[in-house]
Amino acid sequence: MSDATEPIRVLVVDDEQLVRAGFRLLIDATPDLVAVGEAGDGGEAVRTARRLRPDVLVMDIRMPGIDGLEATRLIAPSEDAPRILIVTTFDDDEYVFAALRGGASGFLLKDTPPEDMLDAIRTVARGDALLAPAITRRLITEFARMPTPPVSRPEALGTLTDREREVFELVATGLSNSEIAGRLHLGITTVKTHVGRLLTKLGVHDRIHLVICGYESGVVSPGR
Repeated sequence: MSDATEPIRVLVVDDEQLVRAGFRLLIDATPDLVAVGEAGDGGEAVRTARRLRPDVLVMDIRMPGIDGLEATRLIAPSEDAPRILIVTTFDDDEYVFAALRGGASGFLLKDTPPEDMLDAIRTVARGDALLAPAITRRLITEFARMPTPPVSRPEALGTLTDREREVFELVATGLSNSEIAGRLHLGITTVKTHVGRLLTKLGVHDRIHLVICGYESGVVSPGR
């Protein structure tokens, strides 16, 4: 990631040249962001990301050749990998889970207002996850449709305190920090501390992957 005093370096990936040009203009007009390059498909995105080492990729899913899902799987596991913000539409719901499993840190709807897109880039750049509420609900629905979820219980679950487990369960059901604070009668700073400890103990890099871990470990049941 870039130093806090330096602009966030963004690579724009989309198979439509007009879309790429629009994103670049918007990004370059923002003082704390800079578009360092662009790619027209997933294969080019992989090569360009390795060469330019951006902080964030803003990447479409549907592209010819290597699509955004496969590119995410190829880029995300690498050391010092950039954060990946997937650009999607409601028609792409079936891809959400696969992209998250591949390492994406967020989803941006194509009809998102420009300022929200810029905020989304900043959010994933600082290490947070971003998932539109509508997509969160659809992600949880995806688990609910599974007759028996894949259960994999990390040993680290045994190290959670009772309070951490409570917070974990509420994060996994899609509640925000402020909602969790209200539910458990805690300060929001305390909730943030618990979430940070959960990320460390469970070895996941953002909130979205806590949700996935919650379902796959059986801590939260599908349909809950």
